[in-house]
Amino acid sequence: MRQSRLASAVEASTSTAVGFVVSVFVLAGVNWLWNLHLSVTDNLLITCIFTAASILRSYLVRRLFNWWHHKNEPIQSMH
Repeated sequence: MRQSRLASAVEASTSTAVGFVVSVFVLAGVNWLWNLHLSVTDNLLITCIFTAASILRSYLVRRLFNWWHHKNEPIQSMH
């Protein structure tokens, strides 16, 4: 059975939301290790940029694999 585009988007977004929280803490640790002085706002904005890229990447890869896996199946009517 195929996964719908909406289900792909929801799954990718949920996975990335968890990654967002982890990334905020990882970025804070990286800042500490490299003695960088970024504000909490800057950390969140940087994490948001990478999160958006991650959602898009995950969605596109999932759709590619879904297409590849089902490319030889006949198209079913939505009726």
